[in-house]
Amino acid sequence: MDYFIVRARGAGVFFGQIKERKGGEVTMTNARRIYYWSGATDCSQLAAEGVKNPGSCKFTLPVDEVVLLDVVEMQKCTPDAISSLKGVKTWKV
Repeated sequence: MDYFIVRARGAGVFFGQIKERKGGEVTMTNARRIYYWSGATDCSQLAAEGVKNPGSCKFTLPVDEVVLLDVVEMQKCTPDAISSLKGVKTWKV
């Protein structure tokens, strides 16, 4: 399965795989919320290149499944971006 960057209004930006899509509702698996990133300007660059400063990023732990409502953007990730984004350590407080 491919990996995507998905942006949902009010929920933020996520990295993971898309299991199902119904209009503006997307079910993702192996998903991480990207709370903060460093080294990319926007979702398009995240999907194309990943991040340049993985140690400064804040990604949540992966969840098995999440349903996102009001999705406004989906970008398929390149292999380089997938490698970069998977390399970001889980942010914990």
